[in-house]
Amino acid sequence: MKLGSRPLLLFLGTTIVLVALASDRGEGTRGETVAMAATQMPMVMHTEVAQAAALADSHGQVSGAAEARLIDVYRLAGAGRTREALQRAEKLVDDHPNFQLAQLVYGDLLTTRARPMRNLGDVPPALAGGNAETILGELRHESQMRLKALRERPPIGAIPSQFLALSPRNRHAIAIDASRSRLYLFENTPQQLRLVADFYISVGKSGIEKMVEGDARTPLGVYFIISNLDPKSLSDFYGSGALPINYPNVLDSRRGKTGRGIWLHGTPPNQFSRAPLASDGCVVLSNPDLAFISRTVEIRTTPVVISQRLEWVAPHSVQAERKPFEDALDAWRSAKSRGDLDQLLRFYTPDFKSYDKTLADWVPALRSEVDRARGKPIQLKDLSYLRWTDAADTMVVTFGEVADGAISGPTKRQYWVRQGSEWKIFFEGIIG
Repeated sequence: MKLGSRPLLLFLGTTIVLVALASDRGEGTRGETVAMAATQMPMVMHTEVAQAAALADSHGQVSGAAEARLIDVYRLAGAGRTREALQRAEKLVDDHPNFQLAQLVYGDLLTTRARPMRNLGDVPPALAGGNAETILGELRHESQMRLKALRERPPIGAIPSQFLALSPRNRHAIAIDASRSRLYLFENTPQQLRLVADFYISVGKSGIEKMVEGDARTPLGVYFIISNLDPKSLSDFYGSGALPINYPNVLDSRRGKTGRGIWLHGTPPNQFSRAPLASDGCVVLSNPDLAFISRTVEIRTTPVVISQRLEWVAPHSVQAERKPFEDALDAWRSAKSRGDLDQLLRFYTPDFKSYDKTLADWVPALRSEVDRARGKPIQLKDLSYLRWTDAADTMVVTFGEVADGAISGPTKRQYWVRQGSEWKIFFEGIIG
């Protein structure tokens, strides 16, 4: 295929024609312009990309095949190997013609054959007016966020601070860092949480911290995947499928937050990815990335932490963090095992809820549970707890409650809040 004849984004089309005309000056000048291209690339290609690439080499590559290929193009361009970068960019847009950022980088690399490139998406001002400038801005932002996540890799072996304890039933876990437009997928191995992959994501067009229905914000908190929707049951807008989460969760409802239908989902066929701030509140991934996650995770047991900015900690450091809570949880278990209802009720807040029941409404059910146990010890099987800290300090606890001598028992979820030096339960309910 003749260089310059490839159809790119409409707002880049005229630029590519100009590049094609410049390339028609003859093969003699073509070699000279390519040789000069390394000195013409903008500073971001020489410094930020080169530094980010070096970090990726030492900390492990980012995930997502198409993104890894785009980063490879950045790396080659930053190293001055522009001819190779151009060849790989051309192959990338051949394979993913809807990858707009890759198309933009490819167009920029073509531009360097005719003139120096000033910045990413170096479209002449006369051609970049109106909606084109908005799209260019979004693509530049996407590029910046992808590079930021590459520069700011998690420390090797570190985990998000929210994951205090996961049970073997939590085979995978997801953590989302909105400040980096990044989703991190973990496998819960017998040894420790292992980072399997991480992916570029988009969040709400109005940002994060959802409060009300229709505010176009992505919620922050601890959630769980509650279903895996077949793409055949959805419109093309959701791409390769959707993974709904349980927003609003108990803590959200307690705080009066509204809205529903928050999903992790894919993109329409004409888009490979969306701008960092683009959804109505959902978390959006490319279709290949969403398909990989959908094949990997389990419904109901996969936690999804969505944070403004993740704090990465060494796994051993959470031991001290969780000890005070573990003591409180064990004291609750002991009181219930003894059948000491008065002592047990001291663990519940006055505004406790169990779905639609107040504490007063729920006490008879608790008394009935205690009576049935008849003082038999209870065990908390498959125990997990995740911490969420903002204005309050909250634990989201899931376990199977099994009486001594029984094979199984109900799966329960509790929400605890720290009040001073004490932990109290403000929600408890059966979830399975």
